Amino acid sequence: MKKLVIVLLLSLTGMANAQSPNFGIFKSVQATHDVDLETNPRAAFWHKAMPVYIVDDNMGNPTPRYRTEIRSRWTANNLYLLYVCPYQELHLKPNPSTTTETNQLWNWDVAEIFIGWDFQHIRRYKEFEMSPQGEWVDLDIDLDNPHDTNGWKWNSGFQVSTRIDRKRKIWYGAMRIPFSAIDPQAPQVGTTLRANMFRIQGPLSDRKLFAWQPTMSKTFHVPEFFGRLVLVDSHGKASSMP
Repeated sequence: MKKLVIVLLLSLTGMANAQSPNFGIFKSVQATHDVDLETNPRAAFWHKAMPVYIVDDNMGNPTPRYRTEIRSRWTANNLYLLYVCPYQELHLKPNPSTTTETNQLWNWDVAEIFIGWDFQHIRRYKEFEMSPQGEWVDLDIDLDNPHDTNGWKWNSGFQVSTRIDRKRKIWYGAMRIPFSAIDPQAPQVGTTLRANMFRIQGPLSDRKLFAWQPTMSKTFHVPEFFGRLVLVDSHGKASSMP
């Protein structure tokens, strides 16, 4: 079933508007060492991060009630991301498992990043999702070969940590993604990756799709609309910018 859903999602890509947008830039700030995952945006690890915000739905309409903050740090081994996700009502999977991959996690509330290193083959990239309950799924996407069974069996080794503040109606989610799962080259200051961040909120009858760089389509799988994630030093500077 997971494979079937992926194929259906990817088939929508052909209907998407393929014009290139003005790319957004998301700077990931260098950290000296790896840390345990931290979901508190006030924690010292996240202090130097330079946040970006998801402020629109997938069609470019403003969604101020769901303004989502995203921060990123990086080390020699890992890419870290923190999502701060306001919500109205949570749509959660019953009986969640945080120890095994959750098939079809996108049918519930999730935060996501799509990320790819190859600018010559932009239809190949990786997908990482987490739910407010700490469930996760990772996918190796190839839009030109949607029937490849290896993509949905792929395991990146990434980790997540989440918590829900029900009083404030905000959920927090942190990811740690090994660079070896993203890019065959070792990370360095100035490395630029293609990326887009998303959220899904609500049941199928009232589903909301949010995007950092709106894809202007019913699907997130439109790599022509991805922005740029740039690895910068601890002062926020990169050796080169695209």
